[in-house]
Amino acid sequence: MHSMSATEKEKLIKEIDEALNELRPHLAVDGGNIEVVDLKDDNTVQIKWLGNCESCSMSAMTMRAGVEQTIKQKIPQITNVEAVNGVGV
Repeated sequence: MHSMSATEKEKLIKEIDEALNELRPHLAVDGGNIEVVDLKDDNTVQIKWLGNCESCSMSAMTMRAGVEQTIKQKIPQITNVEAVNGVGV
């Protein structure tokens, strides 16, 4: 597996962040948000729940059904999405 350059990584993180913009209005309704923390060399995206999402029991379901699906649909090379905080971490 090749390690991506800082430029490639930056570009991908920007694309991931733009994909998350689709979900942010839905999260904001419940007083939450999401941010990209890192993109690892194995194409795993690390996200951080913000606001009410951090303590929401539904965040694991939101992660699989919303966040992961949205990101993988827009950026197929992403292999996994994991939260660095929140319920169940």
